[in-house]
Amino acid sequence: MEKLYNEFGQWLRMQFPYKVQKISINAGFTCPNRDGTRGWGGCTYCNNQTFNPDYCRTEKSVTQQLEEGRLFFARKYPDMKYLAYFQAYTNTYGDTHRLIALYEEALAAPDVVGLVIGTRPDCMPDELLDYLEELNRRTFLLVEYGIESINDNTLRRINRGHTFADTIEAVERTAARGIHVGGHVILGLPGEGKGELMCQAEELSALPLTTLKLHQLQLIRGTRMAHEYEECPNDFHLYDVDEYIDLVIDYVEHLRPTLVLERFVSQSPKSLLIAPDWGLKNHEFTARLRHRMEERGSWQGKKSIS
Repeated sequence: MEKLYNEFGQWLRMQFPYKVQKISINAGFTCPNRDGTRGWGGCTYCNNQTFNPDYCRTEKSVTQQLEEGRLFFARKYPDMKYLAYFQAYTNTYGDTHRLIALYEEALAAPDVVGLVIGTRPDCMPDELLDYLEELNRRTFLLVEYGIESINDNTLRRINRGHTFADTIEAVERTAARGIHVGGHVILGLPGEGKGELMCQAEELSALPLTTLKLHQLQLIRGTRMAHEYEECPNDFHLYDVDEYIDLVIDYVEHLRPTLVLERFVSQSPKSLLIAPDWGLKNHEFTARLRHRMEERGSWQGKKSIS
C-alpha cells in the first residue's frame, strides 16, 4: 500500500529491533500554571484523569506503576519491551536532582528501554537539558512539548501561561542537543478555523520536531472550558467525525513529509466526556481516515511549502 503519512509505529520499528509499548506514569508532578508560578487553575481544557490508566496512581512508586503496566501488556505480548512515559502534568518541573532520580528509577525497571517525557515549553532548564543530552547518548529519549496552538491569543484564552515564542525556543534548544522532540496540538480551539490551522501546520513544519500528536478539542467534565461552553456555546465549533477527518487530512497535507505523526485523536473516558462523542476507538478512526485519504488522493506534504 502506498504510504499516506509518516506513521509513528513504523518510525518506532526503525528505532528498535523488537516491539515496544509505552507505559504511562504519574509521578506526582504539578504545573506552573496550577501552583501560581505562572497562574492558577491549569489549562481551561485539562482534566488529567482523561490521560491516566488505572495503574497510574501517585501513591505508587514509578517502579510499581511500570511493573503493573508491564504485567498488563505481558499477558498478550510476553516479549514486549517498554518506554516509560512520564505523562501526567509537567514532568520536567521540579528539583533537578529529584527529576533525574525518577528518570533513572524508570530506566532501571525490567524491560524498559527508553523514556518519553511530556512537558511544557517553559519548563526546560539548561541544567536538566544537559542531563537529558547525556541520557540521550545511552538510551532512547523523546521529549514531548505541549504546544496546543501557535496563536498567543488562543494560548492566553486557554490559560497556557506560555507563548509560541517559548515553544520555538524550547523545541530548537532541545533538538540542538540531538534529542528527538515531539509536539502536541489541539485542533478546534475557540477562534481557530481551517485557515488558521493550515498556517499552523506550515509553521510547525518549519520547527525541528521529530513527532507530532493531533488532538480534537474535547469538552471534559469539571473543566473551566466546559463551563465556558455552557455559558457561550456559539464560541465553540465541535466537529462531527467526518468533518474532523477532512480537517485532519487538510492539515496533514500541509505538514512536511518527514514529520512523524503519532496520533490524530484523543480518547477520553465516557464518564468524563461531554462532547464530541463519536463512539470510535483510535484504530477505528485511523482506518476511516486512511480510507478517506485514499478517496481524496491525499498524502502527507501534498500541499506543504516546507
